[in-house]
Amino acid sequence: MEKLSTSQRQTFLSLLDDPSAPVRKALAARFAELGLPAHQFLQDVAQGDQRELATHAAAYLTELNFSDPVSDFRSFIRSLNYELESGSLLLARTVNRELDIAKCRRTLDQIAGRCRELIVEPSSPREKCRIINRVLFHEWGFRGNVEHYTDPRNSLLDRVLTRRKGLPITLSIVYLMVAERLGLDLEPIGIPGHFVVGCFLENEPFFIDPFDRGVFRDADELLEVLAARKIEPQIHHIAPTPVREVLCRCCHNLVNHYQQDGQPGNARLFASFVAEFDATFQRNSS
Repeated sequence: MEKLSTSQRQTFLSLLDDPSAPVRKALAARFAELGLPAHQFLQDVAQGDQRELATHAAAYLTELNFSDPVSDFRSFIRSLNYELESGSLLLARTVNRELDIAKCRRTLDQIAGRCRELIVEPSSPREKCRIINRVLFHEWGFRGNVEHYTDPRNSLLDRVLTRRKGLPITLSIVYLMVAERLGLDLEPIGIPGHFVVGCFLENEPFFIDPFDRGVFRDADELLEVLAARKIEPQIHHIAPTPVREVLCRCCHNLVNHYQQDGQPGNARLFASFVAEFDATFQRNSS
C-alpha cells in the first residue's frame, strides 16, 4: 500500500487528538501496521499549520520510533507549540531512543485512574490534590532523590516514572500530568532554586511541593522561603511558568548534571537545546 486513501486520512485526522487511552493504543497499533504510508501521513501533519494536530502527530512519530529523537526535539522547540507531556517525553527520548512513550502514558493513566477511584464528587481542588498526594507519594512511593540529586536520570520523565524518584521539576511534571487527566487545571511554578505546583482555582491560591511528598504551602510561606535564601521575594516568583521555560530549565539541569557525571557529549547536546530555546524565543519576540 503506497498511499492512504482520503477516507483513511480523514478518519485518522479525526482521531489524532482523542485523549482516550484505548483509542490512542488502537491508533498507534494501526499506524505501526501500515508502516511507511502512516509514517508519511504523520510527517505531513506534523509539518502542517494545524498546531494541535501537529503536536499529536509528532507524538505518534516518536512513540513508533519513526523519526530521529534529536531532530524531533529540535523541531518541537522551533514549533512554538509547547505542550508539557509531549515535550517532556521528546526530551527524554533524546537520551533513550528506545523509550516506550505508550508505556509512560499508560503509567500516568494508571495513576490517574487510581485517583479517580478515590475521589468522591463534589470535591474541591484541594481535596483532589490530597488524593493525588496519597496515590503518588504513599501508594506509588514517588519521592525526591535527595541522596543522588545530580543523577541525570532525575531529569528524564521515563526514568522518573520507572524509578519513582526525581527532582522537584520532574516530580512536578508528573503531578501536573496526573492532575490534567483528572480535569484539574494546575500550574507549574518555577521559583528560584526550587519547583512546585500551583493551584489558582480557589479563593486563595495554594501550592504543592512534590519533592517534599506533596506538602501544601501558601503564597506567604513560599515567599518566606525565598527571603530565607537571601532572595528578595517578588510576586512574579510564584506566578505560573510557561511550558517553554519549564522544558528549558530541565535542559539546563541536564547540562550541569551531565558535566558533573563526566558525560560532556550529553552536556553539549542539552546546551544546544538551551541555545535553540533561546534563539527561537528571540526570533519570535522581536
